[in-house]
Amino acid sequence: MNDILKKALERTEREGNDNGLKHELPILPENNPATSSTPAQEKEKKISINKNFSNKKNFTGSNLSAKKTDPKSKTKKEAINQKILADHKIIYDCRSHPGSDQVKILRTQMLQRLLASGGNSVLITSPRPGEGKTVNTINLAISIAQEIDRTVLLIDANLRKPAVHKCFGLDETEGLADYLLGKASISEIMINPGIDKLTIIPGGRPLTTSSEMLGATRMADLVTEMKTRYGDRILVFDGPDMLTNADSQVFAKLVDGVVLVVEAEKTARQDIKKAIELLGKTPLIGTIFNKSHE
Repeated sequence: MNDILKKALERTEREGNDNGLKHELPILPENNPATSSTPAQEKEKKISINKNFSNKKNFTGSNLSAKKTDPKSKTKKEAINQKILADHKIIYDCRSHPGSDQVKILRTQMLQRLLASGGNSVLITSPRPGEGKTVNTINLAISIAQEIDRTVLLIDANLRKPAVHKCFGLDETEGLADYLLGKASISEIMINPGIDKLTIIPGGRPLTTSSEMLGATRMADLVTEMKTRYGDRILVFDGPDMLTNADSQVFAKLVDGVVLVVEAEKTARQDIKKAIELLGKTPLIGTIFNKSHE
């Protein structure tokens, strides 16, 4: 059994909690607008990393750019609505946002494990839908892009229910599904969302044949090409959940590691164990205990 999972499950057994999982990567909590902090509480938060970040909307993002066209690149460039990002709990400026430190810890620990194995691609998934994986995926990707020597390609691989474009306030457009169907080139589906060193590939049209598309040779060839084209690039895939369809199980073999997002007081231990089993030989490099109120 994976050591990360084993330690987490052993602790839940000691505590007698059937739904708990203690994280190996830091917590990204759900918004809690009623929370206010005293100095003593702030000190405690530094230890538990349970600081609220999603209710702060009046902050600046100097790295957001206006929509423009680069004649030397076919990558679309978009201006992003900061309010839409904040409404979706997206931390788009990891230098000044009050919740940025915990995302940086997540980024650092994940990259250490990923790069130690010689990898540069990670799939973010969860046992079941609605456990917070897309928001965590986007925040992680933005944080990596704001490192000095990294660029990030964020790919929406949830072809049944693509959601990354919604969090950025983008209209539904051509994406990964259209490329896999041969209806668009890779350059036509890349978008710079107005954040430096971050490129996204949206999911595109929803597909009912998503498992077949993700398991196709065309998908494997694309991942290989993206992993080897640029030495400073990290690939971050927002995948579907593990237990309601075979998509992430099929896709996991193409990446170097997996991060599993589980929801506090919701995700069952048996679902966590089953999800890990379905990953097969793909390394689990961490878990995120999401929406914690501890």
